[in-house]
Amino acid sequence: MGSSDSKLNFRKAVIQLTTKTQPVEATEDAFWDQFWADTTITVQDVFALVPAAEIRAVREESPSNLATLCYKAVEKLVQGAESGCPTDREKQVILNCTRILTRILPYIFEDQDWRGFFWSTVPGAGHAGLDDDDGARPLAESLLLAIADLLFCPDFTVHSHRRGPDSVENMQSLDSCEYIWEAGVGFAQSPPLNYIHDLNRAELLRLLLTCFSEAMYLPPSPDNSVLNPWVTFFCSTENRHALPLFTSLLNVVCAYDPVGYGIPYNHLLFADYREQLVEQAVQILIVTLEHDGGNAGPENLFVNYLSRIHREEDFDFVLKGLARLLTNPLAQTYLPHSTKKIQFHQELLVLFWKLCDFNKKFLFFVLKSSDVLDVLVPILYYLNDARADQSRVGLMHIGVFILLLLSGERNFGVRLNKPYSLHVPMDIPVFTGTHADLLIVVFHKIITTGHQRLQPLFDCLLTIIVNVSPYLKSLSMVAANKLLHLLEAFSTTWFLFSTVQNHHLVFFLLEAFNNIIQYQFDGNCNLVYAIIRKRNVFHQLANLPSDPATIQKALQRKKKSPDVISRTSSQETVSMEGSRPAVPAEPGTLKASLVAMPGIDKLTEKSQVSEDGTMVSIPKLDSPQTVHSDQSAAAGTSDTESNSGRDNEVGALLLSPCILSWKCKLPLQTIMRLLQVLVPQVEKICIDKLVSYESEILKFLQHGTLVGLLPVPHPILIRKYQANAGTAMWFRTYMWGVVYLRNVDPPIWYDTDVRLFEIQRM
Repeated sequence: MGSSDSKLNFRKAVIQLTTKTQPVEATEDAFWDQFWADTTITVQDVFALVPAAEIRAVREESPSNLATLCYKAVEKLVQGAESGCPTDREKQVILNCTRILTRILPYIFEDQDWRGFFWSTVPGAGHAGLDDDDGARPLAESLLLAIADLLFCPDFTVHSHRRGPDSVENMQSLDSCEYIWEAGVGFAQSPPLNYIHDLNRAELLRLLLTCFSEAMYLPPSPDNSVLNPWVTFFCSTENRHALPLFTSLLNVVCAYDPVGYGIPYNHLLFADYREQLVEQAVQILIVTLEHDGGNAGPENLFVNYLSRIHREEDFDFVLKGLARLLTNPLAQTYLPHSTKKIQFHQELLVLFWKLCDFNKKFLFFVLKSSDVLDVLVPILYYLNDARADQSRVGLMHIGVFILLLLSGERNFGVRLNKPYSLHVPMDIPVFTGTHADLLIVVFHKIITTGHQRLQPLFDCLLTIIVNVSPYLKSLSMVAANKLLHLLEAFSTTWFLFSTVQNHHLVFFLLEAFNNIIQYQFDGNCNLVYAIIRKRNVFHQLANLPSDPATIQKALQRKKKSPDVISRTSSQETVSMEGSRPAVPAEPGTLKASLVAMPGIDKLTEKSQVSEDGTMVSIPKLDSPQTVHSDQSAAAGTSDTESNSGRDNEVGALLLSPCILSWKCKLPLQTIMRLLQVLVPQVEKICIDKLVSYESEILKFLQHGTLVGLLPVPHPILIRKYQANAGTAMWFRTYMWGVVYLRNVDPPIWYDTDVRLFEIQRM
């Protein structure tokens, strides 16, 4: 009964607030205390009992009352942070104020006139404990410092170290480094689990995330020097808890084990309070790590601490923790739904990206051993699983970005030669081979059976294959056939002519073949055999037409066969056991829009590998600009059937000089020489032995050599990922879109006027 009374009283207070046209003075404590003093309501109750329309009505019609409500709630948090909340009643007041502010803040941010409110000082607030020695602080600073203090409040969010029942810990002199939440990086003791503390931390982190979300209400801006004032202040030296809080968040995430003791169905029997905390922690981490203060403002301490982690055991703890969580949804069990599946893998991928980006020592540690494969396999699983679902196009991008970053390092290519023996249930053909084969087979599946909007990623996928190709010791027959099938599909006349930049895809594939032939000929008899079998594809490329009439005929033919890539000619075989096909999004699924992704020439910087293995950067030449946008896939795709014959004619005339310019640069010499030498020998074997089966030919190719017969090996070119304003903007919209869509209970930002991205219903 008490609970329903609380809700009723709280609702009455809200109605009073919305119906009062006269300002209520800040000194009328009896009125304001109704919102937090004697009520015990959950955050879900607050969202239900304070409707959006009423918050907006108060904001428009009695702004001073809304301002006072915010100010009084912050005042309570500041008082609680100073006193240390010794009583249960004070703890309840803190939680209620936290929930109310979480509900109200998005409506402050959505109105441009209100956005500066929290950064102003409240007149006459000096007596309320919100002031500093130098005068009153802005409300936002008081709020952020109070949250930071409360996250290390003994008996509320951390275990008390009190010696006796009467001793009280002084919040001002408390050393929060002794109260880090979990063992791991830089902290050895693991405090006992306390689910009440976990719940209280999660509530405060949710409010902190809401404070940071002002970024959602500003339109996308390519200017990367515009910093989020909330994050900037919170991650500055003003926050005395910055180090222990960063450490607590990172350790809580990396130490979390959703499987626990591995008892089947344990997640159905016991509530896991840590999961909610881990989700909030990883979201706070990726949001605070978004901005490297750099020259644009004060140093971001979270970025600083992340970049300075250097001990091997710390790297090991972080990498194993992230790999454990990323692999969790892949786990196969004989009992259906018997293990807990986490849902925050997108946030984990962004965190892994940030670690590799800001801490080069961590990146080298990841690539030093085969542990990188523990991250690679789940990424390939997610890419394969999400390829048909347009609501997960952002997940596809982040996965590919990470692989592009890793592929710029030689060690990644070397690690891919490790045999693949796991049994992850993926909807791909069964093969026996290495992790390189897995990567190629998954990429082929994405290109041939993914949805339309993935076409801008084709360049990235093939760049990754080119980057690792010089190190691949032996491709399986399945992977070799997949690569040849891609070349066959991309070199069809109409696909090459349908847009100005489609020929790049053929160049990438030829470069990958050349790398393998020149640097890894021994051991790659499967690929050489596949090239010999499909030799007509290379002959057709060498004899491409370039006159407008033939081009136009090819474009006309395209209308009759509009599919971008022929899927039937790929020899699909039985899929892996236990796999389910990738499915499109359910109708009604929400998705956040993304800004355009820069083209591959903006995303990467070419480096040449010299003989001693070091990389030398190659200066950029003026190349034709390639523009990729998330909204419009390249023009020559199957849903652009509206091209009239006249457009085709114009296209043919425009393309004609372009084709002449790149046709003569096709890197076919190595493959043509290989065919010239090997085809007669293979044909002779078939005639002499009257055989045409593969094993004899493969045996011959395995022991064959082309030493001295091929052109001089070309230098290895690696295209390394390069950060730029375009990708920074893409990351910001993607990350906040994920945070928006993942916070549905309560729905913090739902139905507010977000401007960084659009929310669309599928």
